[in-house]
Amino acid sequence: MSVYTPVAEAELSAWLANYSVGKLVACEPIKAGIENTNYFVTTTQGRFVLTLFERLPAEELPFYLNFMAHLARHGIPCPAPIADLSDQYLQRLNGKPAALVTRLAGKSIEQPGVAECAELGALLARMHLAGRSYPAYLENPRGPKWWRFAAREVAPFLGAEANALLERELAFQAEHRFPDLPRGPVHADLFRDNALFDDARISGVIDFYFAGVDTLLYDIAVCANDWCLMDHASDRRLDEPRTRALLCACHAVRPFTPLEREAWPVMLRAAALRFWLSRLYDYYLPRPGMLVHQHDPEHFKDILQLRIDAQPLWAA
Repeated sequence: MSVYTPVAEAELSAWLANYSVGKLVACEPIKAGIENTNYFVTTTQGRFVLTLFERLPAEELPFYLNFMAHLARHGIPCPAPIADLSDQYLQRLNGKPAALVTRLAGKSIEQPGVAECAELGALLARMHLAGRSYPAYLENPRGPKWWRFAAREVAPFLGAEANALLERELAFQAEHRFPDLPRGPVHADLFRDNALFDDARISGVIDFYFAGVDTLLYDIAVCANDWCLMDHASDRRLDEPRTRALLCACHAVRPFTPLEREAWPVMLRAAALRFWLSRLYDYYLPRPGMLVHQHDPEHFKDILQLRIDAQPLWAA
């Protein structure tokens, strides 16, 4: 959520005339993140988020927007896309595909505890159940095919040790596909900063622009590798009480299969590999832009190595 495409207030006011959301009161660029241009938009009728899509393929955008609309209809607290006067979710602004969605109350939390991890687990399970009736299909855009592409792109920038780790893990994951795990549309990027809390409850899940169809367990592993770490910032092992809270709350809503329990260590590694690669890619191959926020690739390299060394067992 960086700002690559500036939007002047006059341009935005004219664009909003295509919607029934009132007149522009204020707009504020959102500085966190790295993928799209985002603004908080306040009008006389409410609060919204404007997203200009910088590099997502245009043919993929309906999947994300319709998925959010589907989940919102099913009671999942996520941004609801706003249709324009011609009943379309997707428009163009300053030469970029653009969408307007509702802005949700609440704020993200930096250090989730056991209660927050349990809240997340229940929400994930509800989201996965609601996603079963979503008819569109888009393979996880940051899945194994992208891993191999990204690994080739970043290899010239890495040392022998890092490249060897990448090659070993790509080979390991290629041998552990688990085609019989439950699958469906997943968020695939539900880090702490993509969940909003209000009065100890999750009031919003945001940033669905890495969503796609994958194993449901992968979605949970992505969360565990960010939400369930030990308290000390440099200790990237999984905290057992937090992990147990996440998994037990999820299981209470959508019971896990025996195969999911077996696949858990592999999925934790897959989730760590994906985010190590994406951080390497954004670090070494950045796009020119304003207010760009990059993440340290070493964080997920360490997590991957720990998951390989420790082989975390099912904690539920």
